[in-house]
Amino acid sequence: MMPKLIFGTVITLAAIAALLLILVIVGGIVAGLLAPIIGSVPVSYNFRSIRARWTSTIVAILGIAGTVGVFVAMLSLARGFRATLVASGSPDDALVMRAGSTTEMMGGITLDSVKLVQDKPGVARDASGQPLVTQEVVGVVPIPLISTGTDANVEVRGVAPNVLEIRKFVKIVQGRMFHSGLDELVVGKNASKTYAGLTVGNTVAFGGGEWKVVGVFDAGGSSFDSEVWCDARILNEVLKRPENIFQSATVHLTSPAAFDRFKDSITSDPQLNLEVEREVDYYAKQSSAMTQLITVLGGLVAAIMAIGAVFGALNTMYSAVAERGREIATMRALGFSSMSVILSFLFEALLISFIAGVLGCLAVLPLNGMTTQTMNFSTFSNIAFAFKITFSLLVMGVVFALAMGVLGGLLPAVRAALRPVAVALREL
Repeated sequence: MMPKLIFGTVITLAAIAALLLILVIVGGIVAGLLAPIIGSVPVSYNFRSIRARWTSTIVAILGIAGTVGVFVAMLSLARGFRATLVASGSPDDALVMRAGSTTEMMGGITLDSVKLVQDKPGVARDASGQPLVTQEVVGVVPIPLISTGTDANVEVRGVAPNVLEIRKFVKIVQGRMFHSGLDELVVGKNASKTYAGLTVGNTVAFGGGEWKVVGVFDAGGSSFDSEVWCDARILNEVLKRPENIFQSATVHLTSPAAFDRFKDSITSDPQLNLEVEREVDYYAKQSSAMTQLITVLGGLVAAIMAIGAVFGALNTMYSAVAERGREIATMRALGFSSMSVILSFLFEALLISFIAGVLGCLAVLPLNGMTTQTMNFSTFSNIAFAFKITFSLLVMGVVFALAMGVLGGLLPAVRAALRPVAVALREL
């Protein structure tokens, strides 16, 4: 995990450096093209101005950087949550539930229906010819958190013994797989680190039964890493649910292209009142509500902070205009146009905001790959997921900073350019 995190951070830093180089080159080309047209003010003038007013510049940079950091962090949370749930689905698998069910919790499928589903076209089979289908039971049980000792909702999934042949990305990394017909558990790697007692060899109590933890599995960063798995029939008995009634069935297909044929055979069968969905699509839909909530809340927080950052930039640039009245008047008297003065001040504001945007992105990079947890509103259970900071998010953060720079620098730039030269010289 640590080498991957370091490698990802190095790649991200390299991407930022490449972005900086591209922007410098493009900025130089644009400045060179515009110089003969507008008589642009030398860029060195702006750098000297920033250095001379470094205290107010630092305040503006910190305000914008903090806003960008919050903006990128919240979006990375949303992306991490979505990525964790979407990773739970495979394009080779189809999820079968009762017609009208929106989640597995609301599902219901009988063993007789499962047997009919197993014989449909497109269902893959193992080396012995057995259909790769796992009928599943889902429940939520309270287990204490290691960090606080308070109970948290943990999703317990009853599965068929052949589940590892269906979800091939799930690997046992410690201990062994549970034995069919026994009160044994295998737990996700995140669950093992988060909840008390979920380590190999321990015994935990829930649902009126005693369960022995016999293994830990790695589900590749998917939501299954936060779950506990056991035999579906045993879990049905412990939860006192009707015998031979499950909540869903996951079918491994011969290929992703077989999905339509398999779905048509299910929906056209009058004996079955079932719905079929690609597993990856199901989990993508389950992530939408929380992803939207995090994005909206993050946007509101970033917007409120952005207002403050823009006022900070306005204050900095207005101070610069007030202090540089003589310089501005002198430049105008020397023949520099109003547009060149506006562009000079805008460039200065954009330079400040660009530096702030890069600093804000660098500040949140250590969060990349860090794990947190929240409630999955679809199952009302805790789910662990990691911050996912991508290059596109970093670009969005820098663009967000530049937008704040434009808002904070445009009005002062216009004010500087429209001041009458004679009046400005007389005032000084």
